[in-house]
Amino acid sequence: MMLYREAGQFKTSYIADSQIFPIRQDRIIFTLFMVFAFVAVPLLGSEYWFSAILVPFLVFALAALGLNVLTGYAGQLSLGSAAFMAVGAYAAYNFQLRVEGIPIVATLLLSGGCAALVGVLFGLPSLRIKGFYLAVATLAAQFFVVWALTKFPWFSNNSSSGVISTPKIDFFGIAIDTPVRKYLFVLAVVSVLALVAKNLVRSSTGRAWMAVRDMDVAAEVIGIPLMRTKLTAFAVSSFYCGVAGALYAFCYLGSVEPDGFSLDLSFRILFMIIIGGVGSILGSFLGSAFILLLPIFLDNALPPLAALLHLPFTNATVSHIQMMVFGALIIFFLIAEPHGLARLWQIAKEKLRLWPFPH
Repeated sequence: MMLYREAGQFKTSYIADSQIFPIRQDRIIFTLFMVFAFVAVPLLGSEYWFSAILVPFLVFALAALGLNVLTGYAGQLSLGSAAFMAVGAYAAYNFQLRVEGIPIVATLLLSGGCAALVGVLFGLPSLRIKGFYLAVATLAAQFFVVWALTKFPWFSNNSSSGVISTPKIDFFGIAIDTPVRKYLFVLAVVSVLALVAKNLVRSSTGRAWMAVRDMDVAAEVIGIPLMRTKLTAFAVSSFYCGVAGALYAFCYLGSVEPDGFSLDLSFRILFMIIIGGVGSILGSFLGSAFILLLPIFLDNALPPLAALLHLPFTNATVSHIQMMVFGALIIFFLIAEPHGLARLWQIAKEKLRLWPFPH
């Protein structure tokens, strides 16, 4: 990817030329990275890292990936990502509660399917409106889903507060009850769905999404069905958000309430793809890491820095400075590269690939 040349590798078939990692070094690096994530990280990480950092990072990266499919590749704005996560979380809870012996994989698929149905329903306005008007229309999903989960106690098994406590889950007899096992399970799910998304955007469906994103009138003229293409994007995006919501409830929090899937969470997911890179699979992961890890870094770095400079900072002051630095860095990254961190990473790769010959 960076410190090697791409010349000398020839393709003799269409299948070899269209594979997801056409360069041998890419395949080797990807394999080593996955081995590191699945083998080395569980051996080296602590319970705090798994519970508070790695699992939420993967969950939100999956939700950002779903929104990126809709916004980055299909060009449809949405502010209802948290609502679709809520549908997935409560659907997974009810499947586990009411269907005895259902495997967790089937639960995730069915919960994602329920979120996809809701996403298609609220994606119908995209057939007539677009842009900020569509964003406002999808905002209705955010308020309607939270209202429905609060007003209909069946969804929360007649809980008076609407709060659900997720049951214990297992994967083919292996109990997912420790931080390490939850991390490995979430990592496996996210890895599979990320590879599916990578292949999907390279397929005819992904090309149709990008054609509609660039110019929907021209796409319709050349024979791309707008209704099916847009609704497919909403379905796939909501499916990913629904699975992320189920993992958010079962593997991260353990108990959730409707107010936990607020508009603020939808905006955070939107910021992840804007900062990470719209229309980029890698950008979803980079944006999630930026939004989640930077506040943790500032929270740990600012108090020692204040003590070193002998500044009388209270905890409240440190919190306000953290928000200011966080916002300033977001603005800086958007000014320096509007296409996000993924584009900065791509530029860095190009510079290193040509080093030491700049021309």
